[in-house]
Amino acid sequence: MISRDEVVRTALSIAAIQQDDGGVPWPEGHVDAWNHVECLMAMAVAGLSEPVAKGYDWLAGHQRDDGSWPMKLVGGVATELGGESNHAAYVAAGVWHHQLVTGDEEFTERRWPMVKAALDYVVGLQTERGEVVWERDAHGVASSFALLTGCSSIHQGLRCGVLLADHVGDPQPHWELAADRLAHALAAHPEAFADKSRFSMDWYYPVLGGAVRGPRAFELLDREWSTFVVPGLGIRCVSDQPWVTGAETCELVLALDALGDRERAARLFTDVQHLRHDDGSYWTGWQFANHKHFPHERSAYTAAAVVLAADALLGLSAGSSLFRDVAAGPPPESVSPADPHPCGCTPAVF
Repeated sequence: MISRDEVVRTALSIAAIQQDDGGVPWPEGHVDAWNHVECLMAMAVAGLSEPVAKGYDWLAGHQRDDGSWPMKLVGGVATELGGESNHAAYVAAGVWHHQLVTGDEEFTERRWPMVKAALDYVVGLQTERGEVVWERDAHGVASSFALLTGCSSIHQGLRCGVLLADHVGDPQPHWELAADRLAHALAAHPEAFADKSRFSMDWYYPVLGGAVRGPRAFELLDREWSTFVVPGLGIRCVSDQPWVTGAETCELVLALDALGDRERAARLFTDVQHLRHDDGSYWTGWQFANHKHFPHERSAYTAAAVVLAADALLGLSAGSSLFRDVAAGPPPESVSPADPHPCGCTPAVF
């Protein structure tokens, strides 16, 4: 386990690469709203208020009239114009997390219109079955398919948005309905999502995002544990490559912590510390067949995932329970496979 001082050092490694306009980039230089928000959350845990405020100014400055953000921006200029639904939804998680960590009511009131526009953009992409398609393209045309990882993150964003709306006294019941419908799709309709099952994120994200909890969550994680977990190193990014990654490992730590499985969570968190650099940053991954860091980079989003996992395990901030508190209720996973869901179908098993 790392110390509080080491957590702050890791957050400072994120602040060190923040751009002058407030964006927190990928190693290759572009910024997207989802990873940017995750980095702001990590810096908030460490009390880095100035870079966090600068980062939310960046979000407000680049939000479009429809509530979305460009998929990629380089130097403040959009290079991919489509708007991803999960990028927009995660802003709600970030602002709610900021409220929990800081108690800054003025900040929350000021950023509420940004969140409201973002989540209305998201629910506008929900299908009748409940999944949320992954983007609107540059011409405003909605995609024809949904992604399980993205929708799991959207579920978390919607739940955070509902809590935020109640907090500011502007309830949004249609978000809660959208979250319930999405949770049902995630728990009962795997056919609703494009097949990305070789990626570990599609394995654990329904748990991380709160759509699947309880006994079914343990079943889900145990089913592919040996496929993705490499003892002593972390978890694979994809099932067919000898490559463990820090961000995915720490997200699985958060999922396990949300289930109360703190023993396995702490073990995995300890395992992945081989990616830590002397300056507190983290290598993105390790290719354990060639014994090389791959790619040869240290990424802010990996550092951010480490900080959030450490916060969950150590209780460093008032936002440490964020991932535990977004479970669907009543959870779709409480319905046994033999019992009908409210829509009359029989839940599928992942």
